[in-house]
Amino acid sequence: MVDQPEHGTSKEVSAGKGYPLGANITPEGVNFALYSHNASQVFLLLFDRPDSLPSDVIKIENRTRFVWHVWVHGLKAGQLYGFKVQGEFDPARGLRFNDQKLLMDPYAKALTGKFKNRGNLLLAYDVEASSQDLSKDLRDNTLIVPKSIVIDDQFDWQGDLPPGLPLEQLVIYEVHVKGFTAHPSSRVNHSGTYLGFIEKIPHLKGLGINAVELLPVHEHVVEDFLQDKGLTNYWGYNTIGFFAPESSYGTGAAPGVQVAEFKTLVRELHRAGIEVILDVVFNHTAEGNERGPTICYRGIDNPSYYLLTGGEPEPGRYYMNYTGCGNCVNLASPPATGLVMDSLRYWVEQMHVDGFRFDLASVLGREAGSFRRSASFFNVVAQDPVLARVKLIAEPWDLGDDEVGNFPVDWSEWNGRFRDTLRRFEKGDGGQLPEIGWRLTGSADLYGDDGRSPYNSINFITCHDGFTLGDLVSYNEKHNDANGEGNRDGSNDNLSWNCGIEGETSAPDILGLRMQLAKNHLCALLFASGTPMLLGGDEFLRTQKGNNNAYCQDNNVSWFDWNEAAKNRDMVDFVRKAIAFTRHCPILQRQKYFAGTDGDGNRIPDLQWFGTNLDDLAWNDPEARTLCYQLDGAEAGGDYLLFLILNADHQLQAIRIPPPLAGGNWRRVIDTSLPMGQDFSEPGQEFLLAPQDHYLANPRSTVVLICRPEQAMVQTP
Repeated sequence: MVDQPEHGTSKEVSAGKGYPLGANITPEGVNFALYSHNASQVFLLLFDRPDSLPSDVIKIENRTRFVWHVWVHGLKAGQLYGFKVQGEFDPARGLRFNDQKLLMDPYAKALTGKFKNRGNLLLAYDVEASSQDLSKDLRDNTLIVPKSIVIDDQFDWQGDLPPGLPLEQLVIYEVHVKGFTAHPSSRVNHSGTYLGFIEKIPHLKGLGINAVELLPVHEHVVEDFLQDKGLTNYWGYNTIGFFAPESSYGTGAAPGVQVAEFKTLVRELHRAGIEVILDVVFNHTAEGNERGPTICYRGIDNPSYYLLTGGEPEPGRYYMNYTGCGNCVNLASPPATGLVMDSLRYWVEQMHVDGFRFDLASVLGREAGSFRRSASFFNVVAQDPVLARVKLIAEPWDLGDDEVGNFPVDWSEWNGRFRDTLRRFEKGDGGQLPEIGWRLTGSADLYGDDGRSPYNSINFITCHDGFTLGDLVSYNEKHNDANGEGNRDGSNDNLSWNCGIEGETSAPDILGLRMQLAKNHLCALLFASGTPMLLGGDEFLRTQKGNNNAYCQDNNVSWFDWNEAAKNRDMVDFVRKAIAFTRHCPILQRQKYFAGTDGDGNRIPDLQWFGTNLDDLAWNDPEARTLCYQLDGAEAGGDYLLFLILNADHQLQAIRIPPPLAGGNWRRVIDTSLPMGQDFSEPGQEFLLAPQDHYLANPRSTVVLICRPEQAMVQTP
C-alpha cells in the first residue's frame, strides 16, 4: 500500500450540487458529482502532478439520490483529480468496491495519459487463477494511474456551424486519426495527431469527401496481452472514457490540450464542408471480465453499469459477454443509459460532431437477452432533441446476432450484405444477380418496409476490419503473423481474389487486372443507391500486406504511406471523378427507392434491367455474371439517361443498348478495362459511340454510358 494522508484539506468546501455529474467549473471553484448507488463512502483526491501523492483527500459528506457531491472553492481548469470509493466487497453478488484503487471519473473530459500495467498494479487479480477475483487486491495504484482533469468548455469556435448535409449526399471516409498522418511521408508538422490531420484536409476536399468517420477517439486502454507482445490496441475499441478525447492523439503541449485540439480539428473540417462522425463503443468498457482491472465503473458501482450474471450462490460474479470483450454495459440501467446519453449530447453540443457510428450496436438493443427494436435505449435516443439532428449509424451485429435491417426507422446501418454480395460478384461467383439487384438499388428488402430510404443503407466494400481494397484484389488468404497469434485471428472468409498471384508482384498483366477490379468495386460502391463509405487509403490502394486484422499494428502496416498516393495518383483521380459524377447525376443520389412499376403493373422508366441482348435479365441463371440497367435522370430532375454494364464474366460480352433520347447520342463515360487516363472521360468530353446500338464489354469490366440532348453535352447535367 502507498502511504498517503488521511482525508483532509485546507481548501474551502461546500455541499455543492448533484447535477450535472462530473467536474464542472463555476465562478468560485469546481463542483464534483459522482453517482454510486451502493457505495458507503466516497473520497475526492486532488493532485498537483500526475505521478504524485494527493495534495488533498476530501471526504464527500453530501449525497442526493445516490449522487455524491462536493463543491471545492478556488479550483480552476487543469486541476487533476480522482476518486476512491468504499463499499462492500462481495464479488459473488457483483459488489467489487476497493478503496486501494484510484478511480477515473466516468465523466472525465480528459486524462493525463494512458493506463499502463506497471508491475501488475492495474490488474485486480492474477489472471492465471480463476478463483482469485474473489479475493480483494490490496495493492494501491494511486501513483501510477492517469488522473482526471478539470476542463473548461470555452473554445473559440469562430462561428462554426455544422454543414448539415442530407445523408443521401454524403460520401463517408472511414479513417484512423493517428494512422492518417503518422507515417513520415505525410510531412505534416504534428504527425499522428488531431492537428496533423488538419494538414491533410485538402486531400479529402480534393477527392470530394464530405464526411469523415473517425475510428474511436474516446480514451482507451491497451490490453495487457498486447503490451506483453510489444503490440498495442491501435484501433481503440477498448474505451474507458466516454467524454475524454484520446490523449495520445494530442500534441501533449499541456495537460488536457487534446480537448481543444480535437475541437480545432472539427472546426477546420466543418470549414471545409466535411462532417464528423465518431465511431463510438458503448457496448463494453476496457475493464473486461471478472479478472480485469478496476479502473472506473467496476469500482464505483459495478451492478449499476454492467450486465451481471451467474447462478446461486454467485448470482452477480460474472459479466454478460455479447461483445467478445469481457463485459457488456447495462443499458437497461438508468445510470448507464444516462452516462451514454450525456456523452452523446456532450460530443454534439460541446465538441460539435455531426453523428455517431455505434460499434456492435445490437448489444445496445438487447433486453432480457434478445435484441428489440423497441429497446429502452433506442426509445430514449429517439426522444432526445439534441440527437434528433445528428446521424445515427449502427453496426447491426454483435457476437451472437446479425440484426441488419432491424434497427429503428431513424437509424442507418452498415450493410454487410452489400459488402459480401459485391465481393462475390466482382470476383466472378455465379448466382449473384438477384442479391446484387437488391444491393445496387438501396436494399429495399432490408429497409423498405419500415419507412426508411436507400440512404439508410451505409454501403461499403471494405472497412477498417478486414482487407483493404488493394489487398482484396491481391490476396486469397489472410497474412496476420505479425499479430502474434499464429495467423489464427481475423476472418478466414474474405471473398477475395488475388488475380493469380498471392501478394506483391511486378507482373504487368496481374497488376492491370487488380487495378481493373478495384475500379469495378469503386464504381459499384459509389453508383449504387445508398450512402457510400470509402475506407481511407483505398483511393490509392493502400496495403496492409494481407493483414486483415491490423487492430494491434500501430506502425507501417496500418499507417498511410503518402508515397503510395503519389505513385497511384491515377487511381486517386479516378475516385475523384467518380465522386464528382455522382453529384453531377442526381439520379445516383436518390432519396427514394426506384419505382420499377406503377400501381397497375406498368413499367416506370426510372430503372430498367436488361440482359445482354436487351432481353429480360436472367435473374435466376446461376451462370449469368453480367447485368445491365438504365436509369432515367428525369426522375431526379435531369435530362439524361445512364446505362450501366457490370460484366463480371471472364469473357467479353456483346451488349445491345437501348435507343437514345430524341436528339441525343450514347457516349461513354467510364470503361474500367481501358488504361488509366482513358478509363474515365472528363465532363463534356465523353466518347461518342459508333455504332449506337451496342457495346463490347471487356471481361471483368464496368461500363457507364450517358445520353443527353447534344446541345447539353457542353456541360454536365
